[in-house]
Amino acid sequence: MDTPRSPARLALVGDHDPAAVAHQGIPLALRLVAGGSDRPLDWEWLHTSTLVGDVPARLGGFDGIWCVPGSPYANTHGVLAAIRWARERGVPFFGTCGGFQHALLDYAAAVWNVDAPAHAELDPSAADPVIAPLTCGLVEQSGTIRFEPGTRLRSIHGSDDAVEGYHCNYGLNPAYATRLASGPLRVAARDLAGDVRAVELDGHPFFLATLYQPERSGLTGQRHPLIAAFVDAVRAHVPARLHR
Repeated sequence: MDTPRSPARLALVGDHDPAAVAHQGIPLALRLVAGGSDRPLDWEWLHTSTLVGDVPARLGGFDGIWCVPGSPYANTHGVLAAIRWARERGVPFFGTCGGFQHALLDYAAAVWNVDAPAHAELDPSAADPVIAPLTCGLVEQSGTIRFEPGTRLRSIHGSDDAVEGYHCNYGLNPAYATRLASGPLRVAARDLAGDVRAVELDGHPFFLATLYQPERSGLTGQRHPLIAAFVDAVRAHVPARLHR
């Protein structure tokens, strides 16, 4: 008799709100891609207020981190610590909306050497925020995303573009976009105006963040290729966690 394989464990980092459309879509989207495998997928919502003290120890039992929408978070420091842990330890990471914004904040501080990178939602008076107000808000809007040639995101979709939904008013300050040209964090997708809408980290098992919310696909019963690819990466990480 075969022994059941250990489930893959995914942390949903964010402040769960049952009324948030994206939060409603996440479990639906995960269920659509999680079936048909001999390794079950378990997920747990981690309120950001719990990410205090030894954050690596808090996260060590997980095979992936999804930083979910819902900023400003109750504990920004904890969110950034979780993203950095995943980035530095090679743990699969996916960030959507607020997760995209905070992945860029972490990278700006750690790699671009930006002193105290600011998010304009938290610090409206910041002179040079990394995350700035969008020229046009994208609350409950949809738009075409064009994938950059040669990116993992383009390969995952197997197409040049897709239509995705948003719920945000903040994105990457265009003044910082040129820093993505020299990698390893690079642009993975842009909107039709050329603004950055997704980034990915070369050399990492899976580190991808989008300003748009692919989890909304779960609300219409559609299996999203990006979420499926992330779940595959989370499952692939299980042996590394078990043999640590």
